[in-house]
Amino acid sequence: MKTAARWLFILCLPVLLATASVTAAANCPALYQYGFAKYDVGQTTGLAPSELDKAANGLIAYFNSGEEFIDLTVEKDGQPFTLFNEREVAHLKDVKGLFRLVWWLLWGMLAYALAFAAACLFWWRQRKILGWGLVGGGGLTLLLMIVLGIAALIDFDGLFLQFHLLSFANDLWLLNPATDYLIMLFPQGFWFDAALYCVLGAAGGAIILGGVGWWLKRRS
Repeated sequence: MKTAARWLFILCLPVLLATASVTAAANCPALYQYGFAKYDVGQTTGLAPSELDKAANGLIAYFNSGEEFIDLTVEKDGQPFTLFNEREVAHLKDVKGLFRLVWWLLWGMLAYALAFAAACLFWWRQRKILGWGLVGGGGLTLLLMIVLGIAALIDFDGLFLQFHLLSFANDLWLLNPATDYLIMLFPQGFWFDAALYCVLGAAGGAIILGGVGWWLKRRS
């Protein structure tokens, strides 16, 4: 029982750290602002920095709300402007569904990880089992993030395409960068940076948890 629980814990840690990293990225206004500045999104869209901030905060609020569809209005050339068209709104609904799946996976993995840690510390009273689990799960996560990072560096466009083909059951994600503001706000380079943010975040978490696990092993 302990062995099976430990292996399940090791396998759950990469999912936990990856989903935590994605959730943090999706809810990080600084990441949006960084991308807007780096890719000169204000020039591309014709939106002032304050309106770009409104767009970023509106998207974050939508992803965390119970609303089915987004209705985001900004100001452009002194006039109210509906940012996303019907196709973009429909795609954002799909994206929100994907974020909800990530959110549920995060909480499910966190609940199991905490239950396993509690069992090791207070029921079995064997910190060494928890230590081995943290080292194993952290190491597995680090290995997966290294592989993913190398794959992204070699062919991010291909990886990004495969992600969309696997994640969405329609072609609503095929948007026009000349007319669709969702593409103007978030060009391909932004998604590479966001992926790097997630990979580094998960890898950093893996190193920290692995270090804690190593300490627990030594103390045991």
